[in-house]
Amino acid sequence: MKTNSAARSTGSSHRIPITTRLKRDWQVYVLLLPGILYFIIFHYIPLYGIQIAFKDFKVSQGIMGSPWIGFENFTTFFNSYLFGRLISNTLLLNLFDLLWGFPIPIILALMLNRIRQERFKKFTQTVIYIPHFISTVVMAGMLYIFLSPSSGIINRLIQFLGGDSIYFMAEAGWFRTVYIASGIWQSAGWNTILYIAALTSVDTELYEAATLDGANILQKIRHIDLPSVLPIAVMMLILNCGKIMGGDTQKALLLQTSSNLTNSEIIGTYVYTVGLGQAKYSYTAAIGLFQNVIGFIMIMTVNSVSKKLSSVGLF
Repeated sequence: MKTNSAARSTGSSHRIPITTRLKRDWQVYVLLLPGILYFIIFHYIPLYGIQIAFKDFKVSQGIMGSPWIGFENFTTFFNSYLFGRLISNTLLLNLFDLLWGFPIPIILALMLNRIRQERFKKFTQTVIYIPHFISTVVMAGMLYIFLSPSSGIINRLIQFLGGDSIYFMAEAGWFRTVYIASGIWQSAGWNTILYIAALTSVDTELYEAATLDGANILQKIRHIDLPSVLPIAVMMLILNCGKIMGGDTQKALLLQTSSNLTNSEIIGTYVYTVGLGQAKYSYTAAIGLFQNVIGFIMIMTVNSVSKKLSSVGLF
């Protein structure tokens, strides 16, 4: 008992008062202040407006003056004839995007880590990073040009090989392919940064020991590289699963045409059209809240499963 009490008293004596820490490390807190203010202003204060999802919001009456209607906006959305199509389109688009888009940055990082010529490695990294800095609007314009049925380079190549030109942007069956492929091209290189950072922290002695044991490149990747990127990959997977009911609304709107609506109409585009076009703010706020709740449940579920299977998680 005396030992425990002594340990507690010793530990408490080493605790630094918060005022002392603020005086000592005030520069650090000043640097943190802009980020903290950003999240407070743009992420926490707007949470006050969530209540309009449960109200018949009228701009003239304001948030507080609008009458409460309970879950009427949610039931209206669930009973809508578009509900099934919106859910299936959103889920399929994000599931396929996760299936194809998630492993590619890992593969690219593993390949880049095998390049021994530094100049060529830096050149390759620069080339695959560049698409990330192209805005979504510009990228959509490029897709319309490249995939044009009359003058697009892709259809020219198809015709050269003896095929018929395809109107990619008008056929609903091609929407998901174009959306996902363009997303991989634009973001896969940039997403390799985290994995490359993890690979650069691997002790070179491990590779040397593996070489002495006769391990080939694939065995080094399997037993050294993959375990080093696994924690980051799991955390990124958890975060991506939280977006399973989301999607890039801006990109979907830009690639959307009247001919591909059966596959391109997702929850985000529907909220944009109905919320801003028809001024149904309460209704679309309810849809947005529904998306966020599903995303939160997915993050918690995948994180729990991950911790049980691999002891790796966000929290």
